[in-house]
Amino acid sequence: MPNPVLRSVHVHPVKAMRGFAPAEAEVQPWGLAGDRRWTTVDTAGKVVTQRQHARLALASAEMLPDGSVTLSGPGMEPLTVAVPAPVEADADETGTIPVDIFGTTVRAVPADPAAHAWFTAYLDAPVRLVHMDDPARRRPVDPDYALPGETVSFADGYPLLVTTTSSLDALNSLIAQGDHADEGPLPMNRFRPNLVVDGTTPWAEDGWRRIAVGDVVFRVARDCGRCVVTTTDQHTGERGKEPLRTLARHRARGNQLVFGQNLVPEHRGVVRVGDPVKILD
Repeated sequence: MPNPVLRSVHVHPVKAMRGFAPAEAEVQPWGLAGDRRWTTVDTAGKVVTQRQHARLALASAEMLPDGSVTLSGPGMEPLTVAVPAPVEADADETGTIPVDIFGTTVRAVPADPAAHAWFTAYLDAPVRLVHMDDPARRRPVDPDYALPGETVSFADGYPLLVTTTSSLDALNSLIAQGDHADEGPLPMNRFRPNLVVDGTTPWAEDGWRRIAVGDVVFRVARDCGRCVVTTTDQHTGERGKEPLRTLARHRARGNQLVFGQNLVPEHRGVVRVGDPVKILD
């Protein structure tokens, strides 16, 4: 078995939309630079994802050097959205709105109204685009798996997610033996990771506690519970039964179906495709 290496890096500027795969990315305390700093919300301020609108899978967000994003999607004219001016984090916070992300409320700055109109037309639902501008406004990581002061942007719960190609191969082999074999093999984009690692044995990541990717050290917080998004074809928006059907048979952990591991960086740095991955604990 060859030594593990970083095969790919993935950044999703707008939560739930397609991202891009750079050759390298800066690691910040709350995640990769630019990853999930934007999200869409409904009229009640609740985060909107592919759970509610599978059509988000077909739209993409290209991040420009200044942090702004260019939105594109089927039937839509591309729109470049500038980063809104940051708002000082004080008791008033005028200019921000409350955002409900899985029961936790954080403050975010609304984008230009043109962005709201773009998403409302694309999803045929009243949706706004917001930006998390200030690290002070990022939400805390689950205290059961975090150290004091650790935060995350609009990712589901943790700064980064790592998966391995060998575990995906093993999962696809299991899918091929099941009732919905015609849905496989599944690509890695179903799981929307930040880091993908080559050169491990299947499910080796279940035993990791600390890893180093190049010069950057990460704590492995916990395994990643999967949802209906994984059943969504990221190229068509259509949903099936897999991988949840197979994960339920082989990868149930309590009330969760798991694939991949959530990471918290121990310090800043840069990760690059081809970096060696070392298992520290």
